[in-house]
Amino acid sequence: MNRNHKVLELDKILEMLAAETSCDDAADLARCLVPSAELLTAQRMMADTAAGYKLMARFGSPSFGQVKNIIDPLLRARAGSSLSMRELLDVAETLRIIRSLHDWNENCAGEETCLDDRFEALSPNKYMEGKIRASILSEDEMADSASAELSDIRRKMRAASSRVREKLDKMTRSAEYQKYLQDPIVTIRSGRFVVPVKSEHRGDVAGLIHDTSSSGATVFIEPIGVVEANNELRVLMSKEKAEIERILASLSAEVGGFSEAIIEDYQIVVELNFIFAKARLAYKMKSVEPKLTDNGHIKLRRARHPLLDPETAVPIDVELGGRFDTLVITGPNTGGKTVTLKTIGLLTLMAMCGLMPPVGDGSVISVFDEVHADIGDEQSIEQSLSTFSAHMTNLIRIIDKADNKSLVLMDELGAGTDPVEGAALATAILERLRIKGARIAATTHYAELKAFAIHTPGVENGSCEFDVATLRPTYRLLIGVPGRSNAFAISERLGMDAPLVERAKQLVSNENQRLEDVVMKLEERRQSLENQLEQAEQLRRTAQTAEQKAEQRLEELEKIRENEIEGAKADARRIIERARSESEQLINELDALRREKNSADFAQRAQDAKSRLRSRLKEAEDAVDPVINKRKTEYKLPRELMVGDEVLIVDIDKKGVVISPPDGNGKVTVQAGIIKTRVGTDNLRLLNEQSGTKTANQTAAVRTLKGDSSRAVRAVRTELDIRGLMTDEGVLELDRFIDDAIMSGIEQITVIHGKGTGALRVAVHQHLRKHPSVKSFRLGVFGEGENGVTIVELK
Repeated sequence: MNRNHKVLELDKILEMLAAETSCDDAADLARCLVPSAELLTAQRMMADTAAGYKLMARFGSPSFGQVKNIIDPLLRARAGSSLSMRELLDVAETLRIIRSLHDWNENCAGEETCLDDRFEALSPNKYMEGKIRASILSEDEMADSASAELSDIRRKMRAASSRVREKLDKMTRSAEYQKYLQDPIVTIRSGRFVVPVKSEHRGDVAGLIHDTSSSGATVFIEPIGVVEANNELRVLMSKEKAEIERILASLSAEVGGFSEAIIEDYQIVVELNFIFAKARLAYKMKSVEPKLTDNGHIKLRRARHPLLDPETAVPIDVELGGRFDTLVITGPNTGGKTVTLKTIGLLTLMAMCGLMPPVGDGSVISVFDEVHADIGDEQSIEQSLSTFSAHMTNLIRIIDKADNKSLVLMDELGAGTDPVEGAALATAILERLRIKGARIAATTHYAELKAFAIHTPGVENGSCEFDVATLRPTYRLLIGVPGRSNAFAISERLGMDAPLVERAKQLVSNENQRLEDVVMKLEERRQSLENQLEQAEQLRRTAQTAEQKAEQRLEELEKIRENEIEGAKADARRIIERARSESEQLINELDALRREKNSADFAQRAQDAKSRLRSRLKEAEDAVDPVINKRKTEYKLPRELMVGDEVLIVDIDKKGVVISPPDGNGKVTVQAGIIKTRVGTDNLRLLNEQSGTKTANQTAAVRTLKGDSSRAVRAVRTELDIRGLMTDEGVLELDRFIDDAIMSGIEQITVIHGKGTGALRVAVHQHLRKHPSVKSFRLGVFGEGENGVTIVELK
């Protein structure tokens, strides 16, 4: 692997990618993945990964099984060789995976991606797959159905084997031979049936000796009487072997005819497996597809190093190549400077490989011809190089190769030698690389480089934040602010003598001290502004929440206003229609009186008409009265209310059914639709005087039928008779009956299932145990129907 890529730990990412693959060839593709400097190539690879990621998120990951490389067996089959049963089964498994991937893509219809052309190029061969599966049961067993000849041979083998066993079993059970046998069993040696004979009686059993036990106490003899049958069996076994070889040769030849298409499909499967491995890795890293460019501009949002624990890693925001081409990162040790360099380099290489890096939305990454890295201690004893010499050797190589298409990452630039000379050398290196047009990120402790970044256009300071109060780094990267080493603060915080620390401060040059003072003031100002920004953001969020609540309340009030207006319009229309009807009736009566003005009783009839007119005008006046409660009129119930009576609730003009008799206060419970309410009898009008004769089981409650403008009611019974129904039909009827009862407010129902075989009763009880609306149930007692009924109490 490229040395720079290894320094940035790309090899570890590729090993993680290889672990996500399902076959060796795809794993090899992962390990050999090389970053592309071509923008179009990198964009194509990234688009493949993003497409796989999108398909996985919506439809789940396709299954690749344990696909194996079958190219060599297929080439041998095409050349005329006969494949083994194991190799043919591998071919069948590959064909199954090809068919599975093709079917999976068809289930993703409606989601067009750049992977469609590869899925559509797959050509499933269900015929060949099925033929191999039907012929070969395992790598050691051929199916009888593989050919008619093989089936016939095996049938004869079973018959011959049965004959041999029958003869030998008769021998082992006979009293004559049992005394010679070590055990009364039949076994096989060298493919022939034999019996175990005691060694001292080998001459008493006529036959051929095929084997001897390890102790020598037993010899395995093939009795003369079964030699011919064993010979027949051996001949059949030879025929079986020859037939199996013929079947394998036939299958191999047929597979060889499809070899070219299968090899192409296998290569597509490997490529798809590699692409979905990249998508799975992106899913595990919680990655996002960045925008790729080739202009050298890098803008990472909430970037995390992929080898750090995502739960504890602190995301960083970093930019390079936009308004500045060089970033000088300073700060205390262990503050995250080196991790920042590695994050920039590794995420750039991952993007160039088509891997989605762990960044946030809005991130931009550029492709480069080369990514150079001088990170870590490369001291070489074998080459007699010190740490400084090793760094200089590497930097010389980087300076020679770098150009305007290069990203250069340097850790502790100029360290390892005299600070004055090291700082000057580091500044000169940065100037040379900037002249060559490279994008540069470097870490340092030199104050001279901080000043260089402040005074040089195109060079920007960055720092890794450190909390002096807790002596812990926050691992936050701050762009535009130089960092402090904080050596004095940390030492004093740890308990070093204050005069000693003060003396050390005096030994620092005035120029360096002034720079540190400036940096300290900038840091204090930055923290102050950051706190103010955070307070302003909290206020903004509070205001935004209040605004959302106000808008939501306004919408609710608007809906209420619209509903009230619609209700008022409907009431007005009803009042107008009623007034129009009354007016027309009055006009008709006046016309009739006018025609009869010469009659004898005209005066009396006119007086009666005036009375009726005043009465109707009064009624019309009442109709337009905005007061909700209606004026009560004299009305007396023709009889006492009973359960099941249909009544009208006067003040709300609603129909209902009485479900409980009047109490001591003259109130009854009325079911109006799905609502139960207590109403005084003086507020009720009996609609049907005959309804009280109905039984409670017939009209216990009513419910409003949806979609019926007349708001008709339907009686709901409290008894369900399912005798004579099948168990499925009975349970379905019971389910509907329970729904109706709950909607009507009934708390107890009776299910009549009869005694019979008890199957219907068992089915009913099983259903009731699982029903969420059933509180309890029991069989009936004497007078209720005993075991022929079930009493159900509803919630």
